[in-house]
Amino acid sequence: MSLKQKFNYFDAFEKQADLACQEAELLIEIIENFTTSDTLLPDIERAHEIEHAADKVCHSIFQAVSVDFITPIDREDIISLTQSMDDILDYMEATIQRFYMFNLASMHPRAIDFARLLLKSCEALKVAMGEFRNFKNSKKLPALIVKVGDAEEEVDSLFFTAMHGLYKESREDALDIFIWDKLFQRMENTADTCERASDIMDSIIMKYA
Repeated sequence: MSLKQKFNYFDAFEKQADLACQEAELLIEIIENFTTSDTLLPDIERAHEIEHAADKVCHSIFQAVSVDFITPIDREDIISLTQSMDDILDYMEATIQRFYMFNLASMHPRAIDFARLLLKSCEALKVAMGEFRNFKNSKKLPALIVKVGDAEEEVDSLFFTAMHGLYKESREDALDIFIWDKLFQRMENTADTCERASDIMDSIIMKYA
């Protein structure tokens, strides 16, 4: 009888990171091609398909960690990292959904700046995750993790200036302020979650050092 193939957690983490990049690429595409909110439903379905694929990866990790006698890193760390990666996709899907739910009349010019930086964050996380399987011996991984934090700092800076501009330039339009306050905050939270995932990776490195 052949032995059951052991679940590869690092392959699953990399798949989550790849799907996050796909969602970020779709977010850019939607923002660049925006016309009216009524045209977004097919894109919302595409976003959900990516997020659903990520959910399946998440569930497979949770299923494996619940039965595996030995795991490559602590179960609590696996669960925390998996959930953080899943949250990234949830935030981006929710942003895309809100473009429709808020019935956007136009796309804010700073939205594309956020989306491009989110892709930068996700790509940095994907590169770091590709090296993560070697976390006990890798000399490259710490610097790759720092790059995720650097991308998050760029988003923080953009958020600071974009929010000031929003309240300065749209002071007479309370609805516009409300909508973009919520959307900018959600995109900034996405970058925070990318950094949270990289922080978990960093803590795992220190734990096994």
